[in-house]
Amino acid sequence: MERRGSLRRWTMAGAAMMLLGFTGCSGFFPPINNSGGGTGATGNQVYVLNQTTKSVSGFVVGTGTLTAVNSSPVALAISPFAEVVSPNDAFLYIAGQGSISLYLINANGSLSAPSGGAVQVAVTANSLAVSPDGQWLIALDSFTQQLDLFEINATTGALTAAAESPAAYSLHSGAGTWQPSMVRVSPDGTLIFAALGTAGDVVFTFNTTTGAAVQSQSLANVNASTGDYGLAVDPKTAYLYIARSGTSGGVGVYSIGSGGALNAVTGSPFAAGSGTFSVVLDGTGTYAYAANRTDGTISGYTIAAGTTPAALSLTPLSGSPYKSGTSVQSLGIDRTGKYLLGASQGGSPDLTMYSFDITTPGKLDPATSIATDADPAGAIAIALTH
Repeated sequence: MERRGSLRRWTMAGAAMMLLGFTGCSGFFPPINNSGGGTGATGNQVYVLNQTTKSVSGFVVGTGTLTAVNSSPVALAISPFAEVVSPNDAFLYIAGQGSISLYLINANGSLSAPSGGAVQVAVTANSLAVSPDGQWLIALDSFTQQLDLFEINATTGALTAAAESPAAYSLHSGAGTWQPSMVRVSPDGTLIFAALGTAGDVVFTFNTTTGAAVQSQSLANVNASTGDYGLAVDPKTAYLYIARSGTSGGVGVYSIGSGGALNAVTGSPFAAGSGTFSVVLDGTGTYAYAANRTDGTISGYTIAAGTTPAALSLTPLSGSPYKSGTSVQSLGIDRTGKYLLGASQGGSPDLTMYSFDITTPGKLDPATSIATDADPAGAIAIALTH
């Protein structure tokens, strides 16, 4: 039976009680070195969430190097689940148990808490996304089958619950178990996609002027042992890529039609390793990479366009899959487009950086790796400056 939810201004009372406890923990936050919003990173940074050690670590991405930013790692008051960097590189949002927190990103990449404290709202979310225009934070709620949308103050980064509400909708689309996993906004800002584990996926049309989201389609998995956990949208908002685990796992590819209508391309899903959990595209939409959590590998593909939308295909890259850390589950490409980074929950190592081969386009070559905190750190997610 479907459960229905709607956008809301605040989360349930229980989480609100948790917020009261967090706001008094000033010792968990770094010193304040500005009075307004973040100045914005001027360099090339990656931020890693460490779930086991309850911290966030920042690193400058150099030429084949990773160097910790000042005051890294930063201790968090709660166990973190997800993070996202705003498009202007001034704000880092971190979702944890009972709260979404804001950290200001300084010019050197270091993090500071706002003068009023890091905690912004009492919501527990498994995934966060920011609209391309930087106006809205979208949270995939961990407990209720709904999205939580917040307007972002462009100067301070503070969050205000969206004033507009869509028609009632359900986030439970399939025969499996509802497992909120990832939310993504299309590059053109018109669509929101949510991956729900074995319950499938849902699509929303999105109005960036009002913050209103309206469900337009559900994508159900026909087998309850098939789970969708990671999402990526190509730069032209023409295709959705889904990291799929279990029966018929791999990388699912769907063409995006009017209103977000999804249609599987021929041959989808494309074979990957075991436990495919996340997927990322390079900036040109030429290559795709998928993290295989069970294997500890990364599968790479060349994206080949066809004569029709359904004819797009993925061809494995030379040397794929590539060895990574234990339980690698989060991927990202740096702002220069020269490096791919992967965070591994099981470590060995925590954070691995790859360069792109100079003779075989798209192929990954190990560049460096680093521990993100005291092991076992439990590196579960990465977010990069743009």
